[in-house]
Amino acid sequence: MRKIILLLCLVLLFSCKSKKNSSTSAVKVPEKATNLVKPEEVEAIKKDRAYDVGIRLLESCNTSKFKNFSSAEATDKVRQNATREKISAICKKINQRNGRFININLIDITRNKKTDELLFRYNINYEKKLFKRELFVTVNPENKVSAISTKEVPAKPL
Repeated sequence: MRKIILLLCLVLLFSCKSKKNSSTSAVKVPEKATNLVKPEEVEAIKKDRAYDVGIRLLESCNTSKFKNFSSAEATDKVRQNATREKISAICKKINQRNGRFININLIDITRNKKTDELLFRYNINYEKKLFKRELFVTVNPENKVSAISTKEVPAKPL
């Protein structure tokens, strides 16, 4: 019986690994790939492009008339995805849930350090205040919109 207890103690002792002291080892903190940018630091053409494209897209939900983006305004991918049919279907869902579009307000601007793209995040104001939505517009270094999307923001519990 003593031999079994001794054997178990030895197994337990050898199975425990010593931990390295974290203060002696160098810890690398990964650098963020994005950072917030002040609106004053962003070129006016980029701010205007993001705002104008966002307003034009959301206004089309009120008027049911969508003017296609030009090659100077948006990348080919965005222009191919922004068809009247797709926008109409999305607007129908959003209008039923949120009512008519009123305006957008800039929340923040984020710069992607790797691609040098700017992500503009806007709060979308609608008639109905039941559901909160945000608009995301990405502008590339060539001053073209390279992505545009909207999403519903979940309500925060009290």
